[in-house]
Amino acid sequence: KETSSPSLGKDKADTVIIGGGCVGVSLAYHLSKAGLKDVVLLEKSELTAGSTWHAAGLTTYFHPGINLKKIHAYSIKLYEKLEEETGQPVGFHQPGSIRIASTPTRVDEFKYQMTRAGWHSTEQYLITPEKVQELFPLLNMDKVLAGLYNPGDGHIDPYSLTMALAAGARKYGAQLNYPVQVTNLKPRSDGTWEVETPLGIIQAKKIVNTAGFWARDIGKMIGLQHPLIPVHHQYVVTSTIPEVKALKTELPVIRDLEGSYYLRQERDGLLFGPYESEEKMKLQESWVTNGVPPGFGKELFESDLDRIMEHIEAAMEMVPVLRKADIVNTIAGPITYSPDILPMVGPHQGVRNYWVAIGFGYGIIHAGGIGKYLSDWILDGEPPFDLIEVDPNRYGKWTTTEYTAAKARESYGFNNIVGYPKEERFAGRPTERTSGLYDLLKSKCSMGFHAGWEQPHWFYKPGDETGYKPSFRRTNWFDPVGREYKQVMEKVGVIDLSPFGKFKVKGTDSVKLLDHLFANVVPKVGSTNISHMLTPRGKVYAELTVSQLYPGEFMLVTGSGSELHDLRWIEEKVTRGGYKVEIENVTDEMGVLSVAGPYARQVLQKLTNEDLSDSSFKFLQCRHLKLSNIAVTAIRISYTGELGWELYHRKEDSVALYSAIIEAGQKEGIDDFGTYALNALRLEKGFRAWGAEMNCDTNPLEAGLDYFVKLNKAADFTGKEALKQIKEKGLKRRLVYLTLETDNVDPEGNESVWHNGKVIGNTTSGCYSYGAQQSLAFAYVPMELSKVGQKLEVELLGKNYPATIIQEPLVLTEPTRVRLQRKGESPKI
Repeated sequence: KETSSPSLGKDKADTVIIGGGCVGVSLAYHLSKAGLKDVVLLEKSELTAGSTWHAAGLTTYFHPGINLKKIHAYSIKLYEKLEEETGQPVGFHQPGSIRIASTPTRVDEFKYQMTRAGWHSTEQYLITPEKVQELFPLLNMDKVLAGLYNPGDGHIDPYSLTMALAAGARKYGAQLNYPVQVTNLKPRSDGTWEVETPLGIIQAKKIVNTAGFWARDIGKMIGLQHPLIPVHHQYVVTSTIPEVKALKTELPVIRDLEGSYYLRQERDGLLFGPYESEEKMKLQESWVTNGVPPGFGKELFESDLDRIMEHIEAAMEMVPVLRKADIVNTIAGPITYSPDILPMVGPHQGVRNYWVAIGFGYGIIHAGGIGKYLSDWILDGEPPFDLIEVDPNRYGKWTTTEYTAAKARESYGFNNIVGYPKEERFAGRPTERTSGLYDLLKSKCSMGFHAGWEQPHWFYKPGDETGYKPSFRRTNWFDPVGREYKQVMEKVGVIDLSPFGKFKVKGTDSVKLLDHLFANVVPKVGSTNISHMLTPRGKVYAELTVSQLYPGEFMLVTGSGSELHDLRWIEEKVTRGGYKVEIENVTDEMGVLSVAGPYARQVLQKLTNEDLSDSSFKFLQCRHLKLSNIAVTAIRISYTGELGWELYHRKEDSVALYSAIIEAGQKEGIDDFGTYALNALRLEKGFRAWGAEMNCDTNPLEAGLDYFVKLNKAADFTGKEALKQIKEKGLKRRLVYLTLETDNVDPEGNESVWHNGKVIGNTTSGCYSYGAQQSLAFAYVPMELSKVGQKLEVELLGKNYPATIIQEPLVLTEPTRVRLQRKGESPKI
């Protein structure tokens, strides 16, 4: 065990890391190894205090997400060679791990996960019960239907791992100081920080909060309420079990998903850790309200075996040798949970040079990869790949303590539940973030949750099977969504788009700022365009619609999940460039209704004296007008690709505006539609979606966004140089448009694409096309396989379905159809 004397060592640092658990120490290791000088880590008691030291130490390649698999894979590869690099043993065991399926739905889930594993480099196999038994001979096989097997998985000693990372960090020049408590944080006007401690002040260019369950206390010092809560997690260790001792090789880790526990070998016994239901599990709520008790560091909670009894019984049934084993140790310690169990990693909106890596429910497996990911982002000015799902800015003022507690309960209890496509979770809902129409619509539809908002997914009609019925195949919403699709294509529909992120930008430098931010040109007054913010490496950081409402005054609109993600990026550019602009986030004050379909103009024209004719109010124009005496900013644009307007208005006018539109559209047969139908409409029109077809993993050229990227404009926008080089070198892959011949299952996105028995790419999004009566998907494939007519296969639920690349779009947009009709051509619909 190492000792350290408390000292600051220096009064200035480039980066100060607050917290010496495995995540903070990994970041210190990666930053200093990459050559950053002046990295200082401050730990209030000793390294690993908090959650790290008592963790069960599981390491797995498996993750249901896409890029978090990369984090897991990097961690495991790092841990394999850490001992050799640092001379410190880490106690890394890699006997593999098996997830157990004991219901047919679980087998579907494993097939669903396998199709997402094909285009990743990590090994993962769906194995038979016979193979499961061969790998884990002590199992009762009565209920085992299949296993999901990751050969490289295992477990590591968290204390030894942290000490090895610490040795590496010191070797490369980082200073790890403890016990040194951070008592206050003061931002300076130049964006740097004063970090106050009992031993003096360190001035830092940036600070990173990696303080585990103290992270809330650190955030409060600068007025941030990080939505985190400590959960009581228990695991038990048994005495020697003769049958375990007699084995020649170490047992793989098993995860019995129906029993909701993990179980692994610990020396000659077993270690077993359950996740209780949301009713039984325990939160340490007092820490949220009153802060972590002073002096808490390497303490544990009182254990409570009664709480986990049903899981112990399930484990005894699955692994009968457990019945005879004695429990020698019960660990009950705090683990920090965010509302959705995913950590919060990255720079924080609204505060300069303040970064976080907090809220780790699985800190050991994330530590290595997150240390590298964050270090790359800090040093390069952009993330190495897209991880928006762990962006700290996915939460906002709507994440109250009550919400965080309700969600942490649900997330802990749901640790091993079936992960369906289009999953909805209902705890803590609705938040304060409801649109003006929520009360009016909530009983008529199935609501989805988007960045705190409730938004209709699909609407009920008499005879429909209502409610949330998740499935891996077509389910209760399939026919109603077809009905809504038809409504928009043939008549007119209205949809609530209030969750959009909405910013107003004005000031003397507004045009200059937007010209630098966006790859597209700045729209003229009264006009709107689609514009992309790119990273310095030419990746797509964001997609927004930009409207110039008055000279030098703009409205920027982004997707619900990107609101603070995009705002932070814009604010950082403003600060760095010294632009004289004001930015106002009006997301919560403003409602948005979209009216779309062939009769959209007819309906809206009844409510205004303004001329809405095609010649007077052209596609991609915006203007202020009154509808039924309600002030709106109307933009002629629609994500459906049909004739339509988006109507931006005060949230308190939503009900009156909606009611007026519905009343005006009675003769035309107006009706509601939801986001599922919207998705089908946008896919048929070939519209890309940020977060699917484009993100920080893709450049706009391979995503087919050339039309929106003006490389010849005078302004030197971010990413311009990189894009020129990408263009010069030529693309290696590109986005293609596929139709699929499927049965009762449709693509969602992130499925493996096959050709000649090999995985050659992946889908990005997909759905059933109600127009073409077959499945449709976007996919990235190598250039040589990207021609129209190319035959491929897409894997869905363990089966490869024939797919063909077709000319996009499947259905022409309304403005294009009108243009062709004027030329006397008959457009395809």
